[in-house]
Amino acid sequence: MSGTNPFLDPTRQAELYGHASRLAGRSNALMRAKTSGRPVPDAIVGLVREHHERPDRLGLVLDLGCGRGTSSLTLAKELRPRRVIGLDAAPALLEQARQRARRQSNLPVSFLQGDFHRLPVTAGSCDVVVAAFCLYHSPHPQVVIAEIDRTLAPGGLAVLVTKGLDSYWEMDQRVVAAGLDPRAEQHESLYVAAHSGNLADLAAVSLDVLTVEHEEHSFTFDGHDHVAEYLATNPKYDLAPGLYGNADALAAILHELLPDRPLTTTSVVTFVLAQSRGGWK
Repeated sequence: MSGTNPFLDPTRQAELYGHASRLAGRSNALMRAKTSGRPVPDAIVGLVREHHERPDRLGLVLDLGCGRGTSSLTLAKELRPRRVIGLDAAPALLEQARQRARRQSNLPVSFLQGDFHRLPVTAGSCDVVVAAFCLYHSPHPQVVIAEIDRTLAPGGLAVLVTKGLDSYWEMDQRVVAAGLDPRAEQHESLYVAAHSGNLADLAAVSLDVLTVEHEEHSFTFDGHDHVAEYLATNPKYDLAPGLYGNADALAAILHELLPDRPLTTTSVVTFVLAQSRGGWK
């Protein structure tokens, strides 16, 4: 694998997001491990209700980097805006989002393929723009934030969400101990472009920051098989040929080399709430 941060390497996007099942497998393994911390889509809904002056009369809500549509569907169901648009660059993820939406009736949600550096919506058209766990996929997140500012209506709200630089570092230790990637602890954080420590400053270049909230989320993987489900498609690690995407093979190595025990790890999740410089009306 390349030494370049995979989230910032355009040559690896098809590998990372060409199959929705890979992202789903990693996300599901992580969510099964979760022991503390609010579900992020629910937290976003609560923050919009708290900080938007008209949360019960929202027009367009734009969900950037929507992936498989989890947050888009929650926003549509709980806030009932006139319309939710989920935007993502990956066709495979969008197709799964559309399939999930079809199983829920009467939700005002649609999904659109696009580049979040050039948002395909008109200026001043969005009451809420959400960018959750996606800004660190851009080498220039400040460009995305400037686009968010362009699209916000007067009184509109931006909800930006990211993770801490040292998220899941205990997983790095397990990977090193098993010899799966001896340099795992030296790899650049996947979240380096937009992380808990710099997100508010990035936002403040274009937006007025209203509040910043940091929340620690804890996870306990119940053993090697569970850890392997998460590791199999984690792009951070330089795994040997044949191991990427192969949870069974990874689990076999872990069982062979290490005692099977739970793994507890943490991540700081940061929420930045901001509005356009135009202020409230």
